[in-house]
Order: sequence, then structure tokens, then C-alpha cells
Amino acid sequence: MKPALTPSLPGLSLAALLLAGVVPAGAASLDAAYDVSLLGMTFGKASLSGDIEGSRYKLDVQAKLTGLVGGFTGGRGSGVATGNLNSGRLAPATFAISSASSSESRTVRMALDGNAVRAVEIEPPIDAKPDRVPISDAHRRNVMDPISAFLMPVEGGRNSGAAACNRTLPIFDGAARYDIKLSYAGTREVKLDGYSGPVSICQARYVPISGHRALRPSTKFMAENKEISTWLAPIAGTGMMLPVRISVKTMIGTAVIEASRFKVDPGVTAATSRN
Repeated sequence: MKPALTPSLPGLSLAALLLAGVVPAGAASLDAAYDVSLLGMTFGKASLSGDIEGSRYKLDVQAKLTGLVGGFTGGRGSGVATGNLNSGRLAPATFAISSASSSESRTVRMALDGNAVRAVEIEPPIDAKPDRVPISDAHRRNVMDPISAFLMPVEGGRNSGAAACNRTLPIFDGAARYDIKLSYAGTREVKLDGYSGPVSICQARYVPISGHRALRPSTKFMAENKEISTWLAPIAGTGMMLPVRISVKTMIGTAVIEASRFKVDPGVTAATSRN
């Protein structure tokens, strides 16, 4: 987990989940806003909006660095993902993400079918490096993209407790394949703009598989990092959950992405609101 808007990210890449079982997707419109902080100082903003309607979903993500950091780096990014929920399993269809700073920019586009990657386009291409672990065809199967991963189906609609955690998230972001292994660590009450109630707390571990730089100190640090967690809140009107807080120890301090707004309109989507 790394601010989830670069093509390859263990750091704050918001993790995603899937769980087999029959999950009633329902319908809902989602509007969430997040503050991004490091060492207790806010340096960025992010937003997530989306629609869940029956078995279909669409998510839009925006992020921007602010203050002095944003002034120096110009960091910003945006992304969108679409897909379906089939027999309780997320089945992403499209994924696109763009990130830019004062020094570089990159766009990743990906098409998926049956949880397998059918096509990937990265512009400009990722530089070849001797220590970059090769990505095999098998690493492009049984995966999900990092934006679809924000949606977390929970079997039987049980939107709390161990049912929300205790799973492995198989992520492919176009440049790297990695797992995020979640385990249940408790429940607590939160009060946000738009939501007041319990959240499930999950501990997380990052497991690099391919596409990463094997000799980079940051790769070793993240693979050994035991101080990663996420809080999950239910999306009313659906059998899904979504992160409202992600905390990650980095090599320069603890980074936190935390929701300041989490509003859900059950039964309402962009399509229905236009009618």
C-alpha cells in the first residue's frame, strides 16, 4: 500500500478483497473523501466515487498532493475501474490509471476477463532492470486490479468481524503482481461524515510475487513490514465493504489514508438519479 496511483505499489496501494460465496450486491451510490498524512502531517487528498447496481460496479479515484509537497512535486493521479460480481467473486473488466508529477507521468490501461489479464498498455513503458522479477503468464491469471480491490464482498452480507478479513488479495496493477494477506484484528466504532458505526480492523502483509525490483531496500522493507492495517466499513444496501482507513509504516514514518467523508445512498446509482 502506497498512495495507490502509481503503476507499481506495495506501499499504500489500497488493498482489495474477494471472497467466494453468494453475495447480494444490491445497489448503492458511493461518495468518499480521504486525507493522506505522513508523520501526522496532511500532505494530500483523495476521493472515491462509484456505483454498484446489481452485479455491475464502477469506481472512480482521484488523488492530489497538497501544500509544499504538492507545490514542489505536482503529484496527482486518477483512475477508473469497472466490472461485475459473479457468484460472490469480483470480476474486473477494465482498469485505467494515470499519475503525474513534476518529473514524470505514466498511464496504465488494462482489460480483464474471467479474472485474467487480456491486454495491458503502459505508456511510457517500465524500464527494464536486471533485478526486476519476470512476470509469467500464470501471474496474470486469478487476479484483480488495485481499484476494483477497494470493493470487498463479504459472504452472506456479514459486514463485520472476521468475515471481513482473513483473506488474500491477488493484485496485478499492470506492472507488478503481489498478494495482500489480511487477518482479523478486531472491531471498533467510528464516526464519520455520512457513517457512524462499527468497522472491521484487518492486519495486512505485502507479499511480492513478480514485477518488483528484488534488490531494492524498499521491497525488502515492505515484505518484512508488520505494521500495515486497514479499517473496513459496510456499504449500505450491498453485501460489500470498503476501506475507510489504511495505515502503513514506511521507511520515513507512518503514512495514513483516512476517510473524512463516507456517504452511501442505498438503492441509488448514477443511472437511477438521471431518471
